[in-house]
Amino acid sequence: MILDTDFVIQLVCMGTMLDATVDVPVPVETSKLQDADESFPGDKKITVVFVLGGPGSGKGTQCANIVQHFGFTHLSAGDLLRAEIKSGSENGTMIQNMIKEGKIVPSEVTIKLLQRAMRESGNDKFLIDGFPRNEENRAAFEEVIQTSPVPQTKIEPEFVLFFDCSEEEMQQRILGRNQGREDDNIETIRKRFKVFMESSLPVIEYYNSKGKVRKIDAGKPIEEVFEDVKEIFSPYSAQVA
Repeated sequence: MILDTDFVIQLVCMGTMLDATVDVPVPVETSKLQDADESFPGDKKITVVFVLGGPGSGKGTQCANIVQHFGFTHLSAGDLLRAEIKSGSENGTMIQNMIKEGKIVPSEVTIKLLQRAMRESGNDKFLIDGFPRNEENRAAFEEVIQTSPVPQTKIEPEFVLFFDCSEEEMQQRILGRNQGREDDNIETIRKRFKVFMESSLPVIEYYNSKGKVRKIDAGKPIEEVFEDVKEIFSPYSAQVA
C-alpha cells in the first residue's frame, strides 16, 4: 500500500503511526531532542489560537487571510516536522528515523518545534494549525508549555477556531483539487475524515466545555467564511494589509 505523505505526517503529529508491519509502536525518549532557550523576548503577552478543521475544510486558506489582515504568524505542526526532517539537522534525522522505524514521535517533540518557531518569529500572535490533533497532544501541550518554569512560556490558548464543514463538502473539495482517478484518493480521504472525527473532535469538545470554541460554518464560499472570521478576530484589529 502506498501511503499519502501528508496523511503519515498527520498521524505522526498525533503520536501514532500507520504501519501494518509494526505490531506495537515503541515510544522514544524526548531527551534526544536538542534543548533550546524557551524564553520569549520581553514581557509581551503571547496570543495563541488553535485552528482545527477536517481535511478540505478550508482552514489553510482562512489562516492565510488572517495572517494578511490581522498580523498573526501561521504555524503548521506538520510543516514544521517536514521542514525539520528536510533540514538534515540532528533533530530532523531523529524524527525521520522514528518514522522509518514505526516509533511514536512524542507530542513533546512537536511542541518544542512550535516553541522554537514562535520564539524565532519575533511575533506575539500565532495561529497553530492542526494542533492539538488529539487529547494526548492537548495534555502534552498543557504539561510542557503551561507548567513551564519560564513565565513567558506559560501560554493558554485564547480560543479554538473550528472550521465546521460536512464530510460530503470536504470530500468534494479534495477530489476537485486532486489529479488522477477518484478511486486513487478516496480511501485515503476517508481515512483522514475518520482520524479527524475520532481524534480531534474530543479536543474541540474539551475546549467547548470551557467556552473557548469559535465555530465557523466552513461550507460557505471563501469570502463569506472570512466575513465570519473577521468578526471573531476584530479584537486583534492591527491590520497589516
